[in-house]
Amino acid sequence: MFKKSLVALLVVGSVGAMAAQAPAFKRTVLQTMELSMAGREAVTAKAELPAGVSSGRHTHPGEEIGYVLEGAVTVERDGQSKTFKVGETFAIPAGQVHNAVNGGTTQATIVSTYIVEKGKPLATPVK
Repeated sequence: MFKKSLVALLVVGSVGAMAAQAPAFKRTVLQTMELSMAGREAVTAKAELPAGVSSGRHTHPGEEIGYVLEGAVTVERDGQSKTFKVGETFAIPAGQVHNAVNGGTTQATIVSTYIVEKGKPLATPVK
């Protein structure tokens, strides 16, 4: 009985440790700046997508203007998708549901500037 419990505990612990180490989408805000437009601010952020990872469907309370620094990212929106490679840019209108997917084998990195409503979350998940 003790051996079975110990084995079960080790298996559960190993699964938890593997889940904790799973690569994930990461967005790091680099700067925030007030704009001359009332109620708006510019936020510059770096997004890192390990191979096989997506950002998840979400929206922004303003426009996103992105530049691919590393790898390739497929942006899914309006039932369509387009892949952007190193050196390419993209823009996403305010409030549009979208998802960034790294279907490649290496990390993808994007730098984006968001022109967003002040005081609102930078991104809101959508189911």
